[in-house]
Formats: sequence, C-alpha cells, structure tokens
Amino acid sequence: MTWLWETAEMMAAMSGRPVGQPPAGITGISIDSRSIAPGEAFFAIKGDRVDGHDFASIAVANGASLIVVSEAKLPAMGRLTVPMIVVEDVLAALGKLAVAARARSRAQIVAVTGSVGKTTTKEMLRNVLAPSGKVHAAVASFNNHWGVPLTLARMPADCAFGVFEIGMNHPDEIRPLVKMVRPHVAVITTIAAAHLGNFKSLEEIAAAKAEIFEGLEPNGVALINRDNKQFAFLAETANRVGVANILTFGQHAKADFRLADFEGTAGGSTIWAVINGETIEVHIGAPGRHIAENAIAALGVVALFGADMEAAKAALAELRAVKGRGQRHRLALGEGVLTLIDESYNANPASMRAALSLLAQSVPEGGGRRIAVLGDMLEMGAFSAQVHEDLAGPLLAAGIEHVWLSGAEMVALRDALPDTVEVTHLPTTAELSDFVVRHVMPGDVLMVKSSLGLGFGKIVSALIDNYPALPDTERQL
Repeated sequence: MTWLWETAEMMAAMSGRPVGQPPAGITGISIDSRSIAPGEAFFAIKGDRVDGHDFASIAVANGASLIVVSEAKLPAMGRLTVPMIVVEDVLAALGKLAVAARARSRAQIVAVTGSVGKTTTKEMLRNVLAPSGKVHAAVASFNNHWGVPLTLARMPADCAFGVFEIGMNHPDEIRPLVKMVRPHVAVITTIAAAHLGNFKSLEEIAAAKAEIFEGLEPNGVALINRDNKQFAFLAETANRVGVANILTFGQHAKADFRLADFEGTAGGSTIWAVINGETIEVHIGAPGRHIAENAIAALGVVALFGADMEAAKAALAELRAVKGRGQRHRLALGEGVLTLIDESYNANPASMRAALSLLAQSVPEGGGRRIAVLGDMLEMGAFSAQVHEDLAGPLLAAGIEHVWLSGAEMVALRDALPDTVEVTHLPTTAELSDFVVRHVMPGDVLMVKSSLGLGFGKIVSALIDNYPALPDTERQL
C-alpha cells in the first residue's frame, strides 16, 4: 500500500495525539464529508458557515479511516468508533501538515497569482508539465487560507512538479500562504481592478499580489507580465525583498519570454513565441488572446524547469477552456445550433473585456445574434457604478447588439448603452435565466459572465438542461 501519509509521521507533524487505534497510514485528505473516499482522513475544519465536526459521522459513513478533530470538540465525538487524531485547532494542524509536506518534497514548485487568469494558468501548467513528470496541482480554485494548505498537505512525496494558485482579496493574505508553498518560480499573470472595493488603487492591489515574492526559495525566479502597467512597481518590489532573478513574459520587445505574433479564431489560436531566444510555433486549443498570453508564462515555466518543450507544445494544442472560464457548448436548438460560452465563474473589468473580445471573435450561424448575458461585478466598492458603465465601450467596439443583464450594479451599464443596442435588464438571476431560455434562437452565440455571487452558472445549467449538447461540445480540462 502506498500511503499519502504514514499516521505516525502525520501526528508528529501536527503535534496531535491519537484516540483509538489509528491505521498505519492514509491514502488522502478531505475536508468534505460528502466526497471523502475510503482510506482517507477527514479534517473537521470549522469554517465561517459550517463546522466540519458536525459532519464527522457522515465522513465516517462514507469511508473515512481517520478523523482529525479539535480538543474542544472531542466530547461531542464520543459516539464515533473511528480512530481520531486530536489537535488544538484543525485548520492550524492542516497548516503544519502542509509545511511538513513541503519540507519532504523534492519537487520543482511554481505558484501563480494575479487579478485574472490564475486558475487557467494553473491548469495550463498542470498540462504542460505532465509529460515531464508527476504533477500535483490544486483542484478547482483552492487558493485561499484553507485551499492552499489543503493542496500542500495532499502533495505526494514523489512529485516532480507542484503547481499552486494563491489568491487574495485583502492585503496580507498571500504572504503567509506563499511562505508555506516556498515556490521556485512565482508568476503574476496581471494586475487589474479585481476586489477594487477593498483597495484604494491598482497600486495597492499590485502590492498585495507582490507578497508572493516574499516566499520564493533562494535563487528563485519572479516571472512578471512585462505588458502590465504595474510591471515597474512589481519588479522594484521583487528586487527590494531580495529576489535576484526577475524575468518577464508578454508581447513587450524586452520580455524574456515573448509573444511575437498571434492569430486567433473562435476555436483556438496559433502563436509564435520566443523562448530562450528561439521562435517556436504553438497551437492552443482554447481561444482568446488572454489565453495566449498566459500560455507564454506557462512555456516560460517549462523552460525554467528544464521540462520537455515539445511535449508542452503538444499539450497546449489539446488544451480546452476550463468550466466557467470560457468553456464552449454547442447545443441543439430547433433546426439549428446555439453556441454557449460559459464565463460564469467570476468577473472583473479586465476579465469582462477579455470575454467580450472572445464573443466578438465568434461568428453566429445563419441569422443568429451575438448576445452578452452579464451580471454584476462584485467587490468594486465606490468604483462600482463607473466600472459597470465603462463596459459600454468594449461592448460597442465588439459589435454586440444584444445585451441581457441582471443585478443592481448592471443598471449603470443599461443606462450607458445607446438605443442601437437591444438591452434587457431583469432584477434577479432566476428571472434572467427564464428569459434567456425562452428567447434564444437558432444560430445565436451567447456568452454568460458575472461575479460568482450572482450564480450565473444556473443560467448555463438551464440552457444545457433545455437544449441537448451536440457531440463536438468542448471537453473540460
């Protein structure tokens, strides 16, 4: 049996004590009682909304061979017969185990942050590095105060590569997480107006993202977007915290890993990239210039890690957009086809513009329309009305004449659009979902995007439930 952790090693790392006879080891770690697999350890983390201790019995019923509980909650666990490790604080214990996982690893580690493109770049890195060795990467967007230590604690000892995504919406969030991860390469995809309501300026956002440099290993590399307006600030910050190796990616003539040319279609793109002084042609299976820019960063990491570049190129050709982040569906509608672009996972001004550009590249069939289905961009604070109103320009430039909206903040965009655009605004996501399902027509290309809090994934699900998928619907990564 190959264990993820031997139990004795795990207890020592967490300063825990056993209750009952623990197994020799565990095959995995879960914090979700519903999806835990037999042989895994369940960590009963107390979150903001739920306490994992309340679901320990479900975890045991689903096959957990060990549960990690807090000392204070132990009396409430009295009826459980499964072995336990008792710790002072479960989340803190998970953090200690994460540190131990990093200490035992000989993997090359890359950490990714940025206002836009973190998860897509993380998935890209997972795919381009996989031909060169065993890769461990975060599932979904596990990039916060529990997601990062959970991903680290799950990292097998024999990995060749570790890929971590680190997010934030306030200062001082990235700093403690990156000091756990200790990457050899830290990538900042870009700086844009995400979570702007929690910051006074883009410079403050850049400063918070630059915390990622503080956890770099000695002789580690900061890989920064050379095209971003915050580049000089980021490079200066990296230098100030002692990063000796600062490299860049982007279209800029001075970028170390350069996007020399780009040809995009609705289904993908071809790029010419200059990597280590050599120009290579790369086909990317997912569309969008923003995807191509992130691919340059991923190829830069391949070069820095000495991984197989030809295999990485082949992996990019097989790339498909991630669910909620540009994934396309072709759905049967009447005698025609409805093309659905799922951008429902999240939204900020930069990602909205990228998604609208993607919609502009898509060609409707027959008499179909390009339709933008948009919801509020949250956490914009005092800037909210302005950033929503400012979307009118990109919409008009993209030639999109049908705009269906929901959310209180999208009223500003509704009022900013001219009469030449057909605009519908409905108060709730549920009302908009019903409207969308009833009003789509054969040949339409429809793009759905909003901040996660509005639940626009329900609109995507409603369309998929009502109109059958055609065989060439894109697979998810």
